[in-house]
Amino acid sequence: MKYISTRGQAPALSFEEVVLTGLAPDGGLYVPESLPEFSRDEIASWAGLSYEELAFKVVSPFVDGAVPDADLKKIIADSYSTFRHKAIAPLVQTGHNEFILELFQGPTLAFKDFALQFLGNLLDYILKKRDQKVVVMGATSGDTGSAAIEGCRHCDNIDIFILHPHNRVSNVQRRQMTTVLEDNVHNVALDGNFDDCQNMVKASFADQSFLPEGRQLVAVNSINWARIMAQIVYYFYASLALGGPARPVSFSVPTGNFGDIFAGYLAKRMGLPIDQLVIATNSNDILHRAISANDLSKQQLEHTLSPSMDIMVSSNFERMLFDLYDRDGAKIAQMMEDFKTGAMHLDPKALERARELFASHRVDDERMLEVIRDVFENTEYLLDPHTAIGVEAARVTRRRQDVPMVCLATAHPAKFPEAVQKAGQTEDPALPHHMADLFEREERYEVLPHDAETVHKFMAGHLAC
Repeated sequence: MKYISTRGQAPALSFEEVVLTGLAPDGGLYVPESLPEFSRDEIASWAGLSYEELAFKVVSPFVDGAVPDADLKKIIADSYSTFRHKAIAPLVQTGHNEFILELFQGPTLAFKDFALQFLGNLLDYILKKRDQKVVVMGATSGDTGSAAIEGCRHCDNIDIFILHPHNRVSNVQRRQMTTVLEDNVHNVALDGNFDDCQNMVKASFADQSFLPEGRQLVAVNSINWARIMAQIVYYFYASLALGGPARPVSFSVPTGNFGDIFAGYLAKRMGLPIDQLVIATNSNDILHRAISANDLSKQQLEHTLSPSMDIMVSSNFERMLFDLYDRDGAKIAQMMEDFKTGAMHLDPKALERARELFASHRVDDERMLEVIRDVFENTEYLLDPHTAIGVEAARVTRRRQDVPMVCLATAHPAKFPEAVQKAGQTEDPALPHHMADLFEREERYEVLPHDAETVHKFMAGHLAC
């Protein structure tokens, strides 16, 4: 299988090449040239498979022999061996035909573990085979960073640098990153917001001259195709657990960067019967405005109680635009160039397609806190703020009560004690046992200005491997 750029001016790559490349040379994002499709009979035959067995079925067509089957199965098994729940992605019922898909059972308590534990093991495998050393650079609004660090900390051929917005992630999120003291792990608190971090990463990939000869940057953000690919699996897993593919299932996805819900869209295109895909946003609602009002204008970023969604430029939406515009790379390149200086609007045909594929809803902090209170009072189940946004969006937009609605729980509530307390809980939710001493651990990170030259000098001077 080959992978092509959304902007149409970069060479097609193999699976191994696309994992190591991240952004395409033309600034676009890589997507498969074609998608595998599964019949309902084939999907039905997977009922009862373990999460690891199902992951192999879904992922292997994308890998297409680049990793031998036995090695791929081992990578998958190793990636989920550290999850705390044997189901890997358990379901909890919170209402009539309403379910929470717990995607926080991994080592860093967030859904990013599903992709980043896999990506870390995959990178380690590829780099050892190639006898190559790389520099991983990523931006995080809170959860990607700790999951990426956990996935890469033991990799001999990787130095990892993670940028997070200074004082704009929760204390738990920060400490999950900054208390990892391996020589190859480096945390940078950047003066600015998440979009500033993300833009610096993109600019660094465009000009890697600050690195020593022979080194290259590798992406761990969801611009890396392997991230999206790994996230497709849990849509199939949840559907099969709830009677799919014999009946459709709907999904509500808290999203800022559009990667998680894009994986759901791909699952639908691959043959999974999905009735609704709900885009759930906080007050930073560019994705909701895109669907509801055809308004993709950049607005002032708000600092909310759901910081992982405090994003104004949703990078993965470019992958969606590529399909909405019939994979016209030149058109996407022009749209993204125009977006740098102003707003973006979809043409009528593309907007109609988007509205057929997605519902959307915006939830502010006040309503989010009410949902946490309401769900806890009725079920004694505690939601994190991002998941609460997904639950509210699901309830507002749901069109069929006979179709199971799955709300993706993207993080453990213990990562966001401020929101949980404001929702009326008298005590902070307890961290799991393996993280109980988090606030006693030594921290190490560097606060740097929003200046590429300063960041690049720091990176070049701190390479360990």
